[in-house]
This record gives sequence, structure tokens and C-alpha cells, in this order.
Amino acid sequence: MALELTAARPDPALLDLPWRIPLEEWPEDILAALPRGISRHVVRFVRLSGRVLAIKEIKDDIARREYEMLRNLRRLLLPSVEPFAVVSGRVGLDGEPLDACLVTRHLQYSLPYRALYSQSLRKGTATRLIDALAVLLVRLHLTGFWWGDVSLSNTLFRRDAGAFAAYLVDAETGELRNRLSDGQREHDLEIARVNIAGELMDLDAGGLLQEERDPVDVSERIVTRYRELWAELTNAETIDDTERWRVDDRIRRLNKLGFDVDELEITTDIDGTSIRLQPKVVDSGHHSRRLLRLTGLDVRENQARRLLNDLEVYSAATGRQGEDEEIIAHDWLAQVYEPVTRGVPRDLVAKLEPAEVFHEVLEHRWYMAERAQHDIPIREVVDDYVANVLPGKPDERAVLGVDTEELPVIADR
Repeated sequence: MALELTAARPDPALLDLPWRIPLEEWPEDILAALPRGISRHVVRFVRLSGRVLAIKEIKDDIARREYEMLRNLRRLLLPSVEPFAVVSGRVGLDGEPLDACLVTRHLQYSLPYRALYSQSLRKGTATRLIDALAVLLVRLHLTGFWWGDVSLSNTLFRRDAGAFAAYLVDAETGELRNRLSDGQREHDLEIARVNIAGELMDLDAGGLLQEERDPVDVSERIVTRYRELWAELTNAETIDDTERWRVDDRIRRLNKLGFDVDELEITTDIDGTSIRLQPKVVDSGHHSRRLLRLTGLDVRENQARRLLNDLEVYSAATGRQGEDEEIIAHDWLAQVYEPVTRGVPRDLVAKLEPAEVFHEVLEHRWYMAERAQHDIPIREVVDDYVANVLPGKPDERAVLGVDTEELPVIADR
């Protein structure tokens, strides 16, 4: 059997990896010590051609199906890992066939949920992760994707201005359809609730869960948050003809949630006294697209919301509210944002993304000002943050450290 490499942009260096050895036995000198989540398959990280790749050993047909599914999700601009290649036709040194491997690109600055809990995190982390997962699940369902194995373990999380952004990392069981039925959506939601409850119980048994509530109660949040968001995005609303302002109000509410309304379906009743309003096409990323248009910064939604708020503060503080917002944004970028992000020493740049650093500096400025009871110059805030806060954070560009696949579980507490 000949080794077969399937990739949109094949890297010849892939052929140099020891494909004739089972993935579990690959030598340590070629592996990247990244934290792994729980997986039913063997997963390893390698550094290759200046990038970090995740390699999962899996049956050939499943690997190819998941590769194509991930490619489709990327085409639909859904938050997921990027498929890189499928390596099949593997034969061991003993002549026996080996499973194929699915290769994906490591998502920079992302962490599995267990790695997050291996750090010192403030209370409420579980609910913030679940909120991020609820947003991801709604986005997938709006596109017609049925996941079939929704869990924290099958998700990667990136920090997003005090919250988290969730990315699908395992599409092995997923199906892409034109539209999901209510029953299919509820099935995914029940899978999510059960899986999350089990994952949080596992953390609780190991003394890692900061929540004081019962894990089962916390897991119910995925159902509540999902249904709230789904209703806001899809429910029809009947309004009186004299309350047309509520059309704009509905759009603003959706924008506040981070979604753009591309089209509205508006119908009136026979006598014209009421209007039925329903969003027809809803797309995520309202604030990030606006920030990208104004500044060229490509960041996540909550980060964009925070940066836009600071831009508005800058506009008011400089008395320029009536000027062209693109000109104001250019000046804010040069005079506020870039001096802050450039203030991070080179040896600390892998700690957090620039937009997350900017968010944390703004938070740090608030705490410093509260303690001092007066405003603190931003340069002083940056210096204090770089000296006393940032060095203690893990490198999240490609975190080295504890392998969270088997964090210790304490039976008796």
C-alpha cells in the first residue's frame, strides 16, 4: 500500500513525519507540548514548516468525511478548526495497516476547556464557556449543521474581551442539511446538556470547578441561553401599525447580540392595523465587521465591541463626534490602540492577542483609577500592566504546559 496524502495545499514536509509508527508512539522530539482535551482518539501536535498541526488517528472513511465537513464549515464562515490534510494508506513497521490521520491547523490562542481550568480563573468561567457554546450552536443550527456530539470537549475557546469565543473542533458526527427541524435542534441541545453536566462533574470531582452551584444546574444554562438567543434571532413579532419604531428596535437588539440582519420579512394584516416582523437572514459578526471597515483590525465580536466603545469615548473626549468616523478611527488607531499594543515587550507577545491585551489594559486602567481615585495616564497603565500582570499569564499563542487529557480526579474531597 502506498501512502496517500489528500490536501488542498499539500506540504511536502508532511511526508517526513513517521507515518509508519502508531501516533501514540511518535517520538517526543517531534511533538509540540500543547494541552489536549479529552478525545476518544489519539491526538498529537507537531510543529511543521513554521506552523503547529493537530493530528488525529481515525478510520480512513471517517477522516475523509470529517475533512470535507470541516472544509464546508469553513466555506460557510463558521467558527471551526481549519482542515489541513488526510494521510491514509499507512502501514506499520510490522507490515500491518494503520488507521488514517486527519490533520488540522492548531487554532492560535485557543484552549480546551480543561486547560482553562488548570489555570487560576475567576468564578463564573463555566457559565461564560457555556454562553460561548450556546452562540456557536445557534450559528451552526441557523446554517443547517447538526453536530451530534455537542460538548465542551469538542470545542476550543479563545478569550474575547472578558468572555470567550467558541470554535468547533470535532465534526466527526456532524451533518449539513438545508434546514434543521425543531426535533433535530432539540436533540443536539439535549446532547449538549448531558455532556456538559458530565464534564463539569468531572471537573468538580477533581477540585477544579470554581462554581458553587451543582454541575447539573449549571449545564441547564446551555438550554436557557440557546433558546433565548434562537427566539430573538428567529421568532416572528407582531406589532401595532402605530409602533413602527419597534422595527428599528428589533434590529438594534439583534445588533447588540452581535448579529446583522440582512433581510426582514414584513407583512401587514388585511386592515393594515398590525405588522408581522421576522428576520429572514441573520449573520454573526456585526461589531467585528464594523471595526474591520473602520480600522482594518480583524478581531472577535466582543473584542470589537470593546474597541468600538473605546473609539466612541475617544471621539467624545476629543470633541469630534460630528466628524467623519473613519478619520476619527484612523487617529484612534494611531494615537491610542497601537501605542498600547506596541508597549508589550517582544518576549511577552505570545501571552495574549493584541486586541485582548488592549481590553485587559482598559480593565487595568479602571482598577488603577479606582484605587487612586483619579485618572491614570495610559502610558503609566501599560507599564504597570506589562510589569505586574502580563508576565504571570500563560503563552496562549501556542500554550506549553500541562497535558489536560488526564488531569487528576480526586475521588474523596
